[in-house]
Amino acid sequence: MPRCGRLRTFIQGYNQSQRAQKLSFLVPFFILILEIILLTHAIIEYQIFVILLTSILLIISFVEIILVTREMHKEYLQSNFDRILTIKLDDFITEKKEKNVKKIVSDFIEKHPDYYSYRNEIYRTTCQILETHKEETIEKEISEKLNNFIKRNKKLNVDEIVENFVKKYPKYKRYRAEIYEITCKVLDIS
Repeated sequence: MPRCGRLRTFIQGYNQSQRAQKLSFLVPFFILILEIILLTHAIIEYQIFVILLTSILLIISFVEIILVTREMHKEYLQSNFDRILTIKLDDFITEKKEKNVKKIVSDFIEKHPDYYSYRNEIYRTTCQILETHKEETIEKEISEKLNNFIKRNKKLNVDEIVENFVKKYPKYKRYRAEIYEITCKVLDIS
């Protein structure tokens, strides 16, 4: 791994970027090589007009490479920031056990003042984390209730269990797929 920190972060960003971005980064290098070949040929033949036009295209290729590199780096930093923010917020929410988004955001910013300018991202991420926690809690509830329900109704098949469970607990009506999946796991059906 290279010792240069900027080059190391660039390589990490390049490796984590999408395939389309990687390809859009390679095309300017290919064009740059072609332009260098043309420029070399024009210099050998001493064609001033071709040298001038190829030099302009060469400069444009360099600028394009710089712009694509900056865009990839910016996207890498943003995804890295989002990942770190999500981890910190998830730990904070788990520790506080608070459900009020506004309170969570203000307490988090109070604890981490360097995130003050990212209030909107914190708000959005907090909502996503709370929604995920809610879904996990509901799935855990369903699993517990479904285990008891299956123990009492051993003779029913999977579809009947799902249908009767949803009739008994109508608040889980929109979780039919999860109920079906958990039922198959409990009954050990592949």
